Amino acid sequence: MRLFIDRARLRAFITVALLVCVVGIAPPPVAAQTGQVIGTVRDALGRPLGGARVRLESSDGKTAGETTADAQGAFRFANVAPGSYVVVGEKEGFETATSVVTVSETGQATADLALSSRQALDLAVEAKRLEEARITIQPRIGASTYEFNRPAIESLPQGDNAPLTQVILQAPGVTQDSTGGGFLHVRNEHANVQYRINGIALPDGVSFFGQGGGLSPRLASSIELITGALPAEFGLRTAGIVDVNTKSGAFEPGGYVGLYGGSHSWIQPSAEYRGSLGRFNYYLSGDFLHNNIGITQATKDDPIHDSTKQGHGFGYFEYLIDSTSKVSAILGTFVGHFQIPNAKDQSPSFTVNGIDSFDSAKANETQLEQNYYAVLSYLKAKQDLTYQISLFTRYSQLDFRPDPLADLLFNGIAQDFHRSSVATGLQAEGSYVVTPTHTARAGIYVVAERASVQTSSSVEDAAGPDTPFKVFDSTGITGYTYSIYAQDAWKILPTVTINGGLRFDYFDGFRTEWQPSPRLNVVWMATPTTTVHAGYARYFTPPPLVFTSSASFNRLVGTTAEAAVTKNTVIRAERAHYFDAGITQQILPGLKIGLDAYYKKAEHLLDDGQFGAPVFITPFNYKWGYNYGVELSASYVNGGFSAYGNLAAAEQWAKRIETAQSLFSADDLAYSYNHFIHTDHHQLITASAGVAYLLASTNTRFSLDFLAGSGLRRSVVHPNDASVPPYQQANIGIQQKFTLPAIGKMTARFDVINVWDERYKLRDGTGLGVFAAQFGPRRAFYGGLQKEF
Repeated sequence: MRLFIDRARLRAFITVALLVCVVGIAPPPVAAQTGQVIGTVRDALGRPLGGARVRLESSDGKTAGETTADAQGAFRFANVAPGSYVVVGEKEGFETATSVVTVSETGQATADLALSSRQALDLAVEAKRLEEARITIQPRIGASTYEFNRPAIESLPQGDNAPLTQVILQAPGVTQDSTGGGFLHVRNEHANVQYRINGIALPDGVSFFGQGGGLSPRLASSIELITGALPAEFGLRTAGIVDVNTKSGAFEPGGYVGLYGGSHSWIQPSAEYRGSLGRFNYYLSGDFLHNNIGITQATKDDPIHDSTKQGHGFGYFEYLIDSTSKVSAILGTFVGHFQIPNAKDQSPSFTVNGIDSFDSAKANETQLEQNYYAVLSYLKAKQDLTYQISLFTRYSQLDFRPDPLADLLFNGIAQDFHRSSVATGLQAEGSYVVTPTHTARAGIYVVAERASVQTSSSVEDAAGPDTPFKVFDSTGITGYTYSIYAQDAWKILPTVTINGGLRFDYFDGFRTEWQPSPRLNVVWMATPTTTVHAGYARYFTPPPLVFTSSASFNRLVGTTAEAAVTKNTVIRAERAHYFDAGITQQILPGLKIGLDAYYKKAEHLLDDGQFGAPVFITPFNYKWGYNYGVELSASYVNGGFSAYGNLAAAEQWAKRIETAQSLFSADDLAYSYNHFIHTDHHQLITASAGVAYLLASTNTRFSLDFLAGSGLRRSVVHPNDASVPPYQQANIGIQQKFTLPAIGKMTARFDVINVWDERYKLRDGTGLGVFAAQFGPRRAFYGGLQKEF
């Protein structure tokens, strides 16, 4: 009986198990099959139209679904039953677009919608075409051009928050000098850099720390450094042309507000906004900066008395008159307050009212700089003729306030110093396509400038007693510059272009000087991946008009500030022959290398130096000068990865100081009269490199850049006969884009400057025209956050 029960239970268990297996392997009930519809909404230029409304309609006219395109213009409808549908896209200001799709069972249909502007012609297309036409007026044929586009600027550590000159330092052959002031040297030249905005040359100003008028990378859609044997449209300042192409409200309207800061009490709020109102486009940006490393620190440790407050403001406005013309306006300002850095343990050289000691770390010198500029332009581009006429004006001012006691004790003079300059001018240029192989170009440049200098100098009688008295001096000068050029770009073969031109410059300032300057450049596309260029340029470089008058030296005779040399020959314009040749080769897709060599022979070589407590450079001439070098560059771009590397070797020699002799000692003048010497800004080896990687899946960008140099010149036995020690500096950065619910798009960044905390000298306080020691920046950590809209 028990066995029977056990067998019965076993059979029941087996039966249940079989039923479970049958149910498990049986096909499921047939469910309704569905698919999906995906796509993007873009405008006529292919730009995403975020926020566009998208509707899915069935064949009987009923609405099967509605959604809104995301910031990238993407949309998606899920669980769509098989059949034919119409996808409808709508956005205010645009025509409605439709697309017919068929959804199959478990299939996916794609619908890409292009919405046309309700304007007769898309205004962004007009703006883009006119901008491209403007660029063709000023060709770079045969010149060495290095471009930093918007992604390249953002990839650098600090990005938009860095000075403009920190971006340019990543180009080959560019050497750093005063780090806070942002001073740099292109191909071993001192100053001689011209700054342009949208091709309009800004006249020289008296700014030192706000080099380039305080221009900021924040306002740039791209930045170009143009150097070498320049075409005829570039003149007067020829070591390098820095052309900043501004952002415009015609493309990607929006903006941001942000805050950046960190070490050295750095705090920097900023904002920008760009947009359009019909045919009117506008772009506005501004920032405020406060930190404790305003100039270049005078000690290898943390800087002493180096605080700064700076502000930038910029606006670009354009009105598209029709499809062939526009009028535009540029307004900009830079204001900077600077403490002059102090060094420790300096010994006074003079006595003031019986006082012969002072803690040099507690001196209180300050400097204020202001720059304001405005440009009004009219551009016409119709068929084969394109021309632009621009009116511009610029006002700049520098005020130095001394520490009355400290300056007298250490320098023998405490000088309250004011310089100002106002310049107004006209720039008109045009191009005309004569034949398919000939394009003629011509232009004029006229500027009038008034420069004035007022000083109130507290000095002592050189023979005693040690009681200070004041000497006041006021001078002014008005100068005029006239330039005209013409050139022809001739494509003699499909792969060979010759650009020949003639430029004439006339300068009426300290002297009346002029020069015709022929230019010739040849570009040969040897293969689809190989480009060879060679060129010759005759250069004429007048000195900056803001120059110390000899009257100042005469008034200080017999005082503790009397010049050792009384001769003071009037400054002259530099004249030079310049030769340049190079080759670029694309090795692989995305990988390009370049080699460039140059030689310059100059008469009346212009140089500059700081010859007193006010941080301001004063020009002088060498009778002869030679400048030659070679540059190797490489770049690689592959998807989100980019890298570059530059290596340059250069020499600059000069002989016989022939003007402004009262700025120098008799021994230095005598040595330079009989010997070629290196200029103080000469650096034999300069290198820069960087890598950046954008991780698209997380919108994260990593970047690293590197600077190195063999060191600027210093004096040991003879003027500029040695170098300061070599230096290296590495910087890293990380940028993260993300979206927060109810807040929107954000960007965060973190940067480390001078990762290794290298304590290196830029200057040691010796050398011709070198007034004080200067050190590179200490390691610093910075972070920032932006809210985009």
